[in-house]
Amino acid sequence: MADARGFEPDAKIRARDYRIGCIGAGMIMAECHLAAYHEAGFPVAAIASRTKANAEKIAARWGIPKVHDTPLALIEDPEVEIVDLAFPPDQQPQLIRHALKQKHVKAILAQKPLALSLEEAIRLRDEAAASGKILSVNQNMRYDQSMRVLKQIMDSGALGDIVFAEIDMHAIPHWQGFLRDYDRLTLSNMAVHHLDVLRFLFGDPDEITTLTRKDPRTTFPHSDGITVSTLRFPSGVLAVSLEDVWSGPRAEGYKDDQHIAWRVDGTEGVAKGTIGWPTGVASTLTYASTKTTGGEWVTPTWKTMWFPHAFIGVMEQLQHAVKTGTPPALSIVDNVRTMALVEAGYRSIEERRTVRLSEVFSG
Repeated sequence: MADARGFEPDAKIRARDYRIGCIGAGMIMAECHLAAYHEAGFPVAAIASRTKANAEKIAARWGIPKVHDTPLALIEDPEVEIVDLAFPPDQQPQLIRHALKQKHVKAILAQKPLALSLEEAIRLRDEAAASGKILSVNQNMRYDQSMRVLKQIMDSGALGDIVFAEIDMHAIPHWQGFLRDYDRLTLSNMAVHHLDVLRFLFGDPDEITTLTRKDPRTTFPHSDGITVSTLRFPSGVLAVSLEDVWSGPRAEGYKDDQHIAWRVDGTEGVAKGTIGWPTGVASTLTYASTKTTGGEWVTPTWKTMWFPHAFIGVMEQLQHAVKTGTPPALSIVDNVRTMALVEAGYRSIEERRTVRLSEVFSG
């Protein structure tokens, strides 16, 4: 058994009562969503994708009883209570809107980024509120085990007042082909994880400064390749998020060192760790505190991973919200604020200056 030392690296399952209809048959659905749901015992009633043959393969693999011809047909299926989307952000809003119109749909889990613009995200927030249905966004890094334990350590006061934080990514994500059609690349599709988790840890920042350069290793047009963002929070915390999404020489025979590392410094201690996703291992965390560990380094451990196990927490928080009538932990209202932070980062790039969040979003 893993030794989590009294922490809870994984979310407890409080509800698994509502039938899920999955839209999408790519890597993230096949290897993450459905693997997580199978392990947690969440009921998946149906699947659909742009290509029915792909959906049929995934259905056979995971024992899903029904395959629909189209995503719209799945949304209209009265047996589907939660619509789970893994679809490109330019096409996702129309599916969300169709689901909001269905009486039998109780909730929707959308992918990040929610949409291609802050304005569209705000419209979806307001339309969901008017419909009375729950719209949640799959910001799954909040359920990475090291991030959850870090938050628990911080909340206990073991690190004192937080001074500085950093996330340092040199890793190659599974870039989806549809990203080739967008000018915006890294900030909205990868850094959005890091910016969101910094909000999860420290609240809303006052300002962001983002620098970028086009990445010569990216073979399609883009405006933001490598990105570095500096955030200042009302508490005084200064944070840096760096994304190098092609990670070093990629030549044949070159032994790369893909990794994602993080560190949080406080007045009473330090926590640091790694995100294990790039190499398919568990994330790590070690910390030392003058208050709780006598200055010694303590290393909680676990066997679960961001991919796929964090997706259990993501769907569980939505199942729980439907069952209890309470807002989901990953609410659309909160996610619009992450979208605003991304938008502020792009404005910083374009205008070559620090941008206050209040310039792009008033609440």
